[in-house]
Amino acid sequence: MKAKKVLGQVLFIAVLMLMSVSLNGCIYFILGGVAAVGGYAVSPDTIQGETDKEYSDVWDAALQVANVMGKVDFKSDKIGEISALISGAKVKISITQITHSFVRIKVKARKSFFPSISTAQDVYVKIMRQLDEGL
Repeated sequence: MKAKKVLGQVLFIAVLMLMSVSLNGCIYFILGGVAAVGGYAVSPDTIQGETDKEYSDVWDAALQVANVMGKVDFKSDKIGEISALISGAKVKISITQITHSFVRIKVKARKSFFPSISTAQDVYVKIMRQLDEGL
């Protein structure tokens, strides 16, 4: 009887260790996909990156991606913000002209009160791919 209890505890610990390694590898895989298109995580809910594309092209791509992926609640090209509901997460896309030739794209996503970095990553990558493919 005691051997079964010990075996159960060992299996439980092994499963926890396997899940821990699996989840750690997953987050690096996810962020690796963002890095491939020039982005990086700046907080648990935000992906950001810069591009040399024109501000108007970045705005058009971000708006198109937000409209396709979800429902846009607010948009203002003058202040460079788009708010949308995408995959159950509140997403805020900020576009800023940081120099004459570079534009910053920042995507923040939260589901309820929790960060949704996977949604932010998905939106960011789709915007960057849209820019690479052309409008």
